[in-house]
Amino acid sequence: MPKNKIKFLMSKPGVDGHWRGAVTVSLGLRDAGMEVVFGGFQTIDQIVKTAIEEDVDIIGMSIHSGAHMAYTKRLVSLLDEKGVKDKFMILVGGAIPEVDFDELKKIGAANVYGPGSLIKDIVAFIHEHLDQE
Repeated sequence: MPKNKIKFLMSKPGVDGHWRGAVTVSLGLRDAGMEVVFGGFQTIDQIVKTAIEEDVDIIGMSIHSGAHMAYTKRLVSLLDEKGVKDKFMILVGGAIPEVDFDELKKIGAANVYGPGSLIKDIVAFIHEHLDQE
């Protein structure tokens, strides 16, 4: 990975209207020295296309609609179809019940962040787990 900076795509699948967390985390990651591509409201197909075109290291999805399982399954499936599933770290955040965290990780999320997550913890996880080869 790292070319110069860690490159993070932040997107909101669907149009659930809750954007504050995605903006706050994006600004925090930027302030931590990462390059952030803010995808805004996108379909899963658009998220994958943007991730590939922008050559990001991490795909972050902020989800508040309750569709976190379906969106994450679709994302991983489409990345797999395109042969790039192992190219990206996937982080999922939003109004997600803790009971779903383990299942999201089984699907393919590297980590899951709910309300109250600290940006310093997200940054630390990225630095600890992103392949730095």
